[in-house]
Parts: sequence; C-alpha cells; structure tokens
Amino acid sequence: MMQVPFVDLKAQYQEIKTEIDAGLAEVMANTAFIGGKYATAFEEDFAAYCGTRHCVGVGNGTDALQAALFGLGIGAGDEVITAANTFIATAEAVHSVGADVVFVDNDPVTYNIDIDRIEAAITPRTKAIIPVHLYGQPADLDAILAIAAKHGLKVIEDAAQAHGATYKGRRVSTFGDCACFSFYPGKNLGAYGDAGAVVTDDGDLAERIRMFTNHGRSSKHGHEIEGINSRLDGFQGLVLRVKLPQLERWTERRIAIAERYSEGLTSAVTTPVAGDQSRHVYHLYVVRVEGRGGIQAKLAERGISTGIHYPVALPFLPAYARLQAQPADFPIAHAYQNTILSLPMHGSMPDEQVDYVIEQLNEIVE
Repeated sequence: MMQVPFVDLKAQYQEIKTEIDAGLAEVMANTAFIGGKYATAFEEDFAAYCGTRHCVGVGNGTDALQAALFGLGIGAGDEVITAANTFIATAEAVHSVGADVVFVDNDPVTYNIDIDRIEAAITPRTKAIIPVHLYGQPADLDAILAIAAKHGLKVIEDAAQAHGATYKGRRVSTFGDCACFSFYPGKNLGAYGDAGAVVTDDGDLAERIRMFTNHGRSSKHGHEIEGINSRLDGFQGLVLRVKLPQLERWTERRIAIAERYSEGLTSAVTTPVAGDQSRHVYHLYVVRVEGRGGIQAKLAERGISTGIHYPVALPFLPAYARLQAQPADFPIAHAYQNTILSLPMHGSMPDEQVDYVIEQLNEIVE
C-alpha cells in the first residue's frame, strides 16, 4: 500500500538542503536573528516578485492582516466585509483592531466571496472589504474594486493561500490597497516557522505598518504609538529567500497535479473550476463529494492523507455565536462545509502518488 502525505515538507527540504543549511549557518554566524539583512533582502525580493514597491515582513499572516487594518485606520465602530468560508485568521484580525466582521456567502463555483451579495452587506459603518483568494483561486477583483470605489471602501487582499496567483495577468497582490501573506510552513511559499508579510505600493501605509509591528516606534526608543511585536526574523527571511526562486517551478507542478486530478477523477466527484482569466495556484485541491466522512476514512485506510478546509464555516463557529447565523443566511457555505474534501497537494508530489489517489478515490466513490 502506498503512503501519500497531504504535504511533504521533508521532500521539499531535500531539494534545497545544501543552500538552506549553508544559509542558516550564515545567519547564525552573523547573529542576524531579528530583522537584519536576511529579512530585508527577502522583503526586497518578495516585493519585486509581487510587483509592488514595498514589503513589510511580520511574524505571521494573522498579524499581517491586523497591521494592514490598523495602517488603513480601521478600528472601533467600523465594519469589515469578508468571506464566510475562510480560515478564522481573516475574521479575528478584524476583531483585533476593534472592528466588527460582516460575513458574505461564497460563490458556488469558485468558493470565493459571492460578489452579488457584497453590496447588500454594506452599511454606513463599512470601511473595507477583505477578499480571500481561497485555496489559491483569485477572487473576482474587478467586481470587488468597482464596489469598493462606489462606496469609498478600502480593499485588503488576503493572499495567504495565493502566492503567485494572477488575475488578468497581474499578481493578485497588486490590486487592493495592500495584500497580506502567510508563510506558514505548508503554504506554497512557506517558512520554517511562522512568518508573514504585507505588500503595498503605498509608502506611507508601509511605514505605518512597519511602525505598528515594531512596538509603534520610528527609532529605538521613539515610540510614537502603541503597537505590537511582530517582526520577520533572520532565519525565516533566509529560508524564504532561498525558496522564492523555486516558487514558480513548484507552482507549475501544483497546476499540473491539479490538471491530472481533474482529468482522472470520476464525475461523482466535483472538481475545482479555475476562472478563465485567473491563474489558480492550488494551495489546496478541494473537491466536493457526498458521504465525505466515510470516504475520508477509507482513503486513510489506503494510506492517503486528506484534509477539510474548512469543516465549519465561520458564522457557525462558537466564536461567532453572537451573530446567531442561520443556514439560510449562508446557504452555500453551510451546504459545502459537509462535502468539501482537500486532496494531497504539494510541489514535490510525484505522478505515482497522484495516480494512486485518483485510482483509490474513484474506486471508493463508485
């Protein structure tokens, strides 16, 4: 029986081991542990990769969202709209600055925020929209930006799952006022610990974010505001900089795996649909299938690891019980949470493992 991990960071490490090991030793020798030249070099490289003028490295993706909201002046009494079917970090970052989160159901085909439902969620208190490029699929940015411009709203792209994704030929991180990334180890571009970043073309916004995430200071003891402590460290900067040149190769491999899955899986499994004008980078390859629980268990018996992203849509979590959400309020998110299943996907995955997953899943569902 073949063993198929959901992700395989060990295999990825072996591909770049020599450069990683030498680089980490260099960081140690230079004691460049917080910020410093390795973190700065990655910020410069990642800004260039994204096509933005500025990149501010932070401790994790959640802090990136919080810092972006703070930098844009969003706080108590404000509302921020985001998708109902994302990871809780998107919503908890809104609450962390004192604002209220407003959820919108997801599109039944792309899984991203349903653009036809956004305007109904806007109130006089609404200050921003956070579209999530879920699973690596760009949201409908033209429509979102048009709505934002009409109502005078900020747009913060949550690109935590969309490193390298494009919309109409442009990196997804170049559309909003800023974009936030997570470099959690399992991401398409992952660190060896927690890390994140905010990218933007707005120099003033970048400076406010950098100040906020460095204890609110502009100099060593010049604390102009109360901030937080969330800085990119030298180890993660080095790791990310070594990995960045490999990202396109790993992304193309993810796309090839997704195509192989979609071609091989039975029609009893609903496979993802990539937009005609988007480059879906498949952080996750998510299918829908009836009887998911039993199918997932049988796949595990055959050595195949899977995941569920996410088993409970945010409005129905205990953390948001105060919203008193009903299934009819978010019908797609509520229905899909019981059928979505994430299959193994990573840039080092061999064809034999992909074919084994296809064979076993087809056999189980049929």
